[in-house]
Amino acid sequence: MSQAEPVLVSASEANRSFSALLRQVAEGQSFTVQSHGRPVATLAPIQTARPSLVSARQALLARLAAQPASGEARTWRRDALYD
Repeated sequence: MSQAEPVLVSASEANRSFSALLRQVAEGQSFTVQSHGRPVATLAPIQTARPSLVSARQALLARLAAQPASGEARTWRRDALYD
């Protein structure tokens, strides 16, 4: 589904018809809420992660899990970080 331009809606109208707007958002429509003629919020469907980003994240985590620790002895204590 192609992403259409958001529909402009006043804050008072958004308040009166919030449930109806949410139903339309669930169907893919986006809304820009305006207060006194200025955009203040966007109601839009959530974006799902693209498969390429998911696979890249999985590859990175697998690579990090396979890497050994630095092997250097730790010469500091955790509470020293907060002095």
